[in-house]
Amino acid sequence: MPFHPPGTRQGGGQNPCGAAGFRPPRRGPETKRRELQGGTTMAVVTMRELLDAGVHFGHQTRRWNPKMRRFIFTDRNGIYIIDLQQTLTYIDEAYNFVKETVAHGGNILFVGTKKQAQEAVQTEAERAGMPYVNHRWLGGMLTNFQTVSKRLGRMKELQAMEEAEDGYRGRTKKEILTLTRERVKLERVLGGIADMTRTPSALWVVDTTKEQIAVSEANKLNIPVVAILDTNCDPDEVAYPVPGNDDAIRSVNLLTKIIAEAAIEGKKEREERKRAADQDAAGDTEAKQAEDQEKAAEQDAAQAGSEGSAEEKKAEAADK
Repeated sequence: MPFHPPGTRQGGGQNPCGAAGFRPPRRGPETKRRELQGGTTMAVVTMRELLDAGVHFGHQTRRWNPKMRRFIFTDRNGIYIIDLQQTLTYIDEAYNFVKETVAHGGNILFVGTKKQAQEAVQTEAERAGMPYVNHRWLGGMLTNFQTVSKRLGRMKELQAMEEAEDGYRGRTKKEILTLTRERVKLERVLGGIADMTRTPSALWVVDTTKEQIAVSEANKLNIPVVAILDTNCDPDEVAYPVPGNDDAIRSVNLLTKIIAEAAIEGKKEREERKRAADQDAAGDTEAKQAEDQEKAAEQDAAQAGSEGSAEEKKAEAADK
């Protein structure tokens, strides 16, 4: 779906990548920031961190998507230079979206099967407790999740067989080898989504061009895509773009780490909300119990008073 960025820039202004001309970015009031303890705030990432990771380097000028023009600052020696001023704004927006999604009970599927992304995707997804795909995207992983769930069931069945002392009892060596190979193959492809019981709330994608099938399936199901957008990508396919280098390992590591941090912050917020709700519920229960006890005491007092009046009347009648 089309995404129209606020305040885009077409050339001109301060060069975001030249060390000599480096200046901190202007932080407009619309820029979202993380809130820390004590009421202070800090940016999700700094310009210097983006520069050091090479986030600003795009593809060669002959390999580009014209739709990415609005995210390009200039070109240098035949290489497009991405406008990091915009990257700073968009990474903040992506961070807040991921954080809020997780805080409200959602989950983020990390996707990156290219060599440069595999380690970062697995490491950061596991750190955030999120599902991931870092080897091969199976067609229908989202649009045909029921079938994928059956494959997951088969993988867990084979894992249980492997872990049990007598799991392979009565089977030949050839059968055991076949089952082992099947398990290893399934774990390689599906291991990162072993605990995923439903389609994800959003995707984090490294290289939308390579992960075209995943992006297409997400769009069909109206699942928001958050992704690194290099100069050869199509921004119309991404709900929350992060203009940047999706080929350099340091760039991929940095941006994926930021998204993982957002998910972790979202989980913390979710737990805090749950804790507060539990405390409110406990307070309501205690208040109800106190109210019931008070009513019971009033009823007992009223009954005692009624019985006392009856005894007095009996005594008066006896005296007469």
